[in-house]
Amino acid sequence: MPDALELLKTRRSLKPMEMTGPGPSATELDTILTIGSRVPDHGKLSPWRFIVFEGDGRTRAGEIFAKLFAQKNPQATPDQIEKERTRFSQAPLVIAVVSKTIEHFKVPAWEQELSAGASAMNIVHAATALGYVCDWVTGWMAFDRDAMDALGLAPNEKIAGFIHIGKPTKTIEDRPRPPLGEIVTRF
Repeated sequence: MPDALELLKTRRSLKPMEMTGPGPSATELDTILTIGSRVPDHGKLSPWRFIVFEGDGRTRAGEIFAKLFAQKNPQATPDQIEKERTRFSQAPLVIAVVSKTIEHFKVPAWEQELSAGASAMNIVHAATALGYVCDWVTGWMAFDRDAMDALGLAPNEKIAGFIHIGKPTKTIEDRPRPPLGEIVTRF
């Protein structure tokens, strides 16, 4: 396992099309999801949940996406529809982080949504610490109510992100980061 600070300083995303298997084992997936649930959670509301897409589940999700995309985009080409069909088949594992907000007198929805984001980042860090690469993305289906309904989301739920997890097929290069002087002020 890499040093925690080194991992945080060097973590990079990799596109799902640049991933291969194997994906996390059942034990590793339990570890990843456990760490995903260990985030700040004002009010102990657990304002998130996870949907795991692995094996045939990735294909079934792709069929839903292809069908909806074709219905909503009658001008779509067969290649575009196929891209939607294979969207979740590129990486061996995809985890949807579902943000579920509830009315609460003390905990605003924004805090609950931030907790879901923290959960997604913990999943990325846990998978990276286990030697995998990730890509946390959304895409049209994260904002499309029909897609959310087809994935089983309740009306008070939305997708915080889809985290694709696999092994890299290439060396990951870093990208430029903003200098601290441009993003930090002191009060």
